[in-house]
Amino acid sequence: MYLLIVFLPLLGSSVAGLFGRFLGKEGTAIMTTTCVSFSSILSWIAFYEVAPGASACYLRIAPWVSSEMFDASWGFLFDSPTVVMLIVVTSISSLVHLYSISYMSEDPHSPRFMCYLSILTFFMPMLVTGDNSLQLFLGWEGVGLASYLLIHFWFTRLQADKAATKAMPVNRVGDFGLAPGILGRFTLFQTVDFSTIFARASAPRNSWISCNMRLNAITLICILLLIGAVGKSAQIGSHTWLPDAMEGPTPVSASIHAATMVTAGVFMIARCSPLFEYPPTALIVITSAGAMTSFLAATTGILQNDLKRVIAYSTCSQLGYMIFACGISNYSVSVFHLMNHAFFKALLFLSAGSVIHAMSDEQDMRKMGGLASSFPLTYAMMLIGSLSLIGFPFLTGFYSKDVILELAYTKYTISGNFAFWLGSVSVLFTSYYSFRSLFLTFIVPTNSFGRDILRCHDAPIPMAIPSILLALGSLFVGYLAKVSNFWANSPFVLPKNEILAESEFAAPTITKLIPILFSTSGAYVAYNVNPVADQFQRAFQTSLFCNRLYSFFNKRWFFDQVLNDFLVRSFLRFGYEVSFEALDKGAIEILGPYGISYTFRRLAERISQLQSGFVYHYAFAMLLGSTLFVTFFRMWDSLSSWVDNRSSFILIVSSFYKNQSSQE
Repeated sequence: MYLLIVFLPLLGSSVAGLFGRFLGKEGTAIMTTTCVSFSSILSWIAFYEVAPGASACYLRIAPWVSSEMFDASWGFLFDSPTVVMLIVVTSISSLVHLYSISYMSEDPHSPRFMCYLSILTFFMPMLVTGDNSLQLFLGWEGVGLASYLLIHFWFTRLQADKAATKAMPVNRVGDFGLAPGILGRFTLFQTVDFSTIFARASAPRNSWISCNMRLNAITLICILLLIGAVGKSAQIGSHTWLPDAMEGPTPVSASIHAATMVTAGVFMIARCSPLFEYPPTALIVITSAGAMTSFLAATTGILQNDLKRVIAYSTCSQLGYMIFACGISNYSVSVFHLMNHAFFKALLFLSAGSVIHAMSDEQDMRKMGGLASSFPLTYAMMLIGSLSLIGFPFLTGFYSKDVILELAYTKYTISGNFAFWLGSVSVLFTSYYSFRSLFLTFIVPTNSFGRDILRCHDAPIPMAIPSILLALGSLFVGYLAKVSNFWANSPFVLPKNEILAESEFAAPTITKLIPILFSTSGAYVAYNVNPVADQFQRAFQTSLFCNRLYSFFNKRWFFDQVLNDFLVRSFLRFGYEVSFEALDKGAIEILGPYGISYTFRRLAERISQLQSGFVYHYAFAMLLGSTLFVTFFRMWDSLSSWVDNRSSFILIVSSFYKNQSSQE
């Protein structure tokens, strides 16, 4: 049963990819959706067996790589964090598959789309169930590949092409940290197996790795793993690919942002909690990176006009909360927020997809408005998702988001206070852009084209059912998971870092009320500003400072421009002038195949000139060669001390090049 959870999506993807043209749109849709749905049902059964009693299940299938001390096997570990992630991945993916049947019904390449969507669902369980670093890395690279294929699905669109091309190199930057991190763990622990590494994590605290500077080994490894998480989970510096990934179909956005891809970095940190608990420097870096990401993304989202891009920046901001929750050593709360976030974020994306699908693929909120009467169900779904996102009391987001902020406050450290205040201010901005998108899309007077208004319709049944189920999850999952104690001792937390009870009973009441006050203030500002948005924007445009501030946030803190001007262009120039011209077409060609072939060709040409056709010339050459051979053979002992064979070869080769230059 446990193996079927992982391999059923692969079966559906294989059938859709190999036999899609024979099965047709309906056949591939039914096959892939059925496989992922059965995988989801089995995930709930596995959760019932594993989580309540903390009875982890370990399956070793076969050896994979075995070389002296290095041993990596195909093994699957099902513990509490794993089964929680499996529920999130397979449940959200099955609903996204069901939604895609109607959303992609008019696309002629929907079998290929369903194949890619299922392969993404396969690689994510492969990542979360791996019992060693190599298997995790396999799933890690697999979700990156599948995300590239899905973002690039409409490959005839230039923006989709650019977005996919951008997402792949940025994720490779993260892999540049994860791969050395895995190598460092093997160097330090002589194994890639998680159980062995975690059992020995406390031992080498005084070990050092020297690279012209002395660094604590565990700290260095954790920083490298964090770089991998920064690339995959779109943290500050590597976040630019995530909003651009909106160029793919909306079901892709829902799957990537809610259940797969971006959650991989958070899960990897939670899985490696026994390593991250020991170096305090790494925890401070994680906390700072997550807090800055949440603030950056929240401030960027307030002035975006693309409906999907606003939701994408909210994903980036919520990922910052998850990361800095790991930085304050509360990995279970981070995974709890990840699970809650998956439901309301998938709901927001699928609801936005229903609007975009009915409005002839229009995504600009300024060209919408007044759609509440035409989309009553979709409006209700987006309202539920937005309220859960801002942490409205007693909805799903409230039970995890507010706990993270309380934990950051009761950490009583500089990094904890830094994360608390940035996270609290981010709540204000999150509430503002969530209600701004609602007002611009559904409430304000319409700015849509008449043809779109006449043809628009609410979500059909196959698209409404997943939204309703996700709305129920956005309402109740947080409370149900809060009252259930299924984490046991996984993930691992040192006793000195355990502050959950203190945050519950020792935090001041005003501290607990700050997120609610900020979210209410953001909604109030959005309500009062957006009905008069034209006057508000004109005031911004007439003031020089406000105009620059508007451009700063609307242009995403100029991160793309700075990265393009200072990094991308420099790397492109280096790649062409140095790597391509000087090395590939220069030194390597001259010393490699081109140089060798040219030398032998010129040598053959010079030797062929000796073929005169006269017998006495050949006889003279034979006599001269015999004489030289006998002379050198007899005098070799005296000549060998000052004759260098290498210099003779260089002299002969240089003579050919000299003759060539003289002929030219």
